[in-house]
Amino acid sequence: MALLDAPAPVSDRLRYDRATAHLDGPVAVVDLAAFDANAADLVRRAGGKPIRVASKSLRCRALLERALAVEGFAGVMSFTLDESIWLVRTGLRDVLLAYPSADRAGYAALTADPELAREITVVLDDPAQLDLIDKARAGDAEVRVCLELDTALHLLGGRVRVGARRSPLRTPEDLEAFAELVQRRRGFRVVGLMAYEGHVAGVGDRVPGRPVYSRVIRLMQDRARAELAGRRAEVVRRLRRVAELEFVNGGGTGSVESTAAERAVTEVAAGSGLYVPRLFDNYRAFQGRPAALFGQPVVRRPDVGVVTVLGGGYPASGAAGPDRSPVPYLPAGLRYDPMEGAGEVQTPLLGAAADDLLIGDRVWFRHAKAGELCERFGELHLIEGAEVVETVPTYRGEGRTFL
Repeated sequence: MALLDAPAPVSDRLRYDRATAHLDGPVAVVDLAAFDANAADLVRRAGGKPIRVASKSLRCRALLERALAVEGFAGVMSFTLDESIWLVRTGLRDVLLAYPSADRAGYAALTADPELAREITVVLDDPAQLDLIDKARAGDAEVRVCLELDTALHLLGGRVRVGARRSPLRTPEDLEAFAELVQRRRGFRVVGLMAYEGHVAGVGDRVPGRPVYSRVIRLMQDRARAELAGRRAEVVRRLRRVAELEFVNGGGTGSVESTAAERAVTEVAAGSGLYVPRLFDNYRAFQGRPAALFGQPVVRRPDVGVVTVLGGGYPASGAAGPDRSPVPYLPAGLRYDPMEGAGEVQTPLLGAAADDLLIGDRVWFRHAKAGELCERFGELHLIEGAEVVETVPTYRGEGRTFL
């Protein structure tokens, strides 16, 4: 069977094995054809609204630049002030720091450098954050401010909350009052609004084997989308009375279509949808192609139907559970030993496919989350066809952990 004539994912495994045959494992790769296809699909789903790339989901400057070169992508959503400054100083522009920071040295640099202040917008939601920035100031540069709207769905009179605990600013009145406070403060200017509906964007609504649960999730998300759309529109209406908004950002990989459909939203955010980790397998709205993988070598064959690979215990952040572990992907049909799971130093894998694996062969895994793979590897090998065409550093490989 010719390499590219083999059925997927068989052909993918053959390509990845051949491309990395000269490399010792563990090894991390990105399939550029899959990455580019995912980028094109995100643009399609956004329906003409620009997509701001979430850097925490890629954690690789070369791949941030690749995404931004695609028509339909514009701007970066960063996750620390240190990272934001580094990205601008290495040539990227229009960086939205999506999480409040207490980095005093970073704020000193930001307020002392007009270029940094022009290209970086910081998310704020508390007067104390304004005080921290003013105490850290090393210059008079105006700080561009984006306010964050809490998107959580409140049920039963507020007794039940669905959604992440993020901003304390929830009501249109909250946002308008805080915007007025910021606008009155010398050295600050409100330019944007951000609202991330993680309970819609980050929760799959088609979970295999759980039809009732999936139906409940869909009902919750329908209600959450309707409630948030009305509240977000009113927030934007009120903020435009106070400030000249340059952008209204919302959504994530799992909610691109619904968020982009809101008239009040001017751009959407996405990043994980470029790599497609395992947490994005269970969505009705889209089906991406796994692009980022890591390969572990087989080092033991302890029994029939069992192989052991080196390490691989790379859990994702969040509430502990089986869905936070990487998943064996290629060859198909492998599963963890339920008594051991993904191990720190070795990982037993069970299944008929194990009997076809030899010492030194590679098993390919998908991480549960996107960018967290790059916390484990200093470089990514970029694959086209059946060859590595470039090897690029991750943030870790560039000595940038930004933790």
